[in-house]
Amino acid sequence: EVQLVESGGGLVQPGGSLRLSCAASGFTFGRSDMRWVRQAPGKGPEWVSGIKSGGGNTYYADSVKGRFAISRDNAKNTLYLQMNSLKPEDTAVYYCGTGLLGATMGVKGQGTQVTVSS
Repeated sequence: EVQLVESGGGLVQPGGSLRLSCAASGFTFGRSDMRWVRQAPGKGPEWVSGIKSGGGNTYYADSVKGRFAISRDNAKNTLYLQMNSLKPEDTAVYYCGTGLLGATMGVKGQGTQVTVSS
């Protein structure tokens, strides 16, 4: 059974940083492309970033490029999202999932809430 557990969210002031983690199990993580998708209140899901299985290629939405960094540790079956220079519009529930691109995910975890507010 595929399981994804996101963590690391919280309340942060504009300009602050957070690091999200996604612990994966039930599938061959090291052979799977992975991505982060977020959903803000009252809005549809938005693809944020993706990373190839080997970690060598990363992709970002224009809205987060230069501020966010996706990475992975295949030995720990864990995906990360380092978020810097956070803005109020980054407020959303963040989900990790398999696959590289796109906002629609099949299996996803419970998500982690990120709130950017002063």
